[in-house]
Amino acid sequence: MDSFLAPLLILITAAAISAVLCVALRPLLARYALARPNARSSHSIPTPQGGGIAVLAGAFLALGPGLLHGPLPAGAQNDLVLVGAAAILLAVVGAWDDIRPLPASLRLVLQAACVGLVIVYAAPGLRLFPGLMPLALERVLALLAGVWFVNLVNFMDGIDWITIAGIVPLTGALALAGHAGALDLGSTWLAAALCGGLIGFAPFNKPRARLFLGDVGSLPIGLLTAYLLYRLAGTGAFAAALILPLYHLCDATLTLLRRLARGEKIWEAHRSHLYQQATTNGFSVLGIVTRIALLNLILIALAAFSLRIPDFWGQLACLAVALLLTAALLHSFARPRAAHG
Repeated sequence: MDSFLAPLLILITAAAISAVLCVALRPLLARYALARPNARSSHSIPTPQGGGIAVLAGAFLALGPGLLHGPLPAGAQNDLVLVGAAAILLAVVGAWDDIRPLPASLRLVLQAACVGLVIVYAAPGLRLFPGLMPLALERVLALLAGVWFVNLVNFMDGIDWITIAGIVPLTGALALAGHAGALDLGSTWLAAALCGGLIGFAPFNKPRARLFLGDVGSLPIGLLTAYLLYRLAGTGAFAAALILPLYHLCDATLTLLRRLARGEKIWEAHRSHLYQQATTNGFSVLGIVTRIALLNLILIALAAFSLRIPDFWGQLACLAVALLLTAALLHSFARPRAAHG
């Protein structure tokens, strides 16, 4: 099958399955997994959560025929199965936490176990800094980064469509990068499948949302996205792997550092993210996610440009421009706005 046609079919199939499952599961989720508003919520009416089940099911079911009958090498098939298993385990942790919140320490241990499974068994030979540090240290840093990214996506899933605005462009770009030869075939298919699953979910999460992802979705989506970026960085495209998720990285990391500086309990729910501040500073939810999506399209262009520049200073320049643009958007969210946007 054509190298472009296969990911496209996977994306379309994942989107269709995800959309059908959102319709089918929503009444059940409304009965058993209803997110009720509280002081830290961004929604004002009870809304079912758990749409991540449809996203993941759509993605993995769309990958099934390719895994069974496709041209993937055995090693790539095993990697995808292991990553899928880790994501499902993390989804179970998220589902449990959605229904009956788990202690923060237990959540962190379970998340670390899933990330460690992916690093050790799904990407065993992948090295980012072989000449700079020993394997053990690199693995520890990868584990910390992976756990942070899993939580980061969860933290950032606080208003309607923000995960769509952040992860759909990113995974779509990774699927196209794979078509261009910048990623292995298995990662290309996974990116297309995850992108499709989220596209199928998007109409139900459109402001005002009729369905939320829930931790059952945001945690494994964070894991799968982190794995794809790890794979991209392992090809030498470290700058591109940083640029693509830069808005989510910066908003979440700056918020974490500010809360640490204030002595807050960082594992507790809050409304301190800059995208959340924007909702009280005069921005509409749609205005916020539109700006984030547009920034992400620019970040994709900068990441693509960095792939074509092999020298260190060129890649650093792309990263610097990306940081400046991201900082500008964060700054605008932090300032009161006279009229709603």
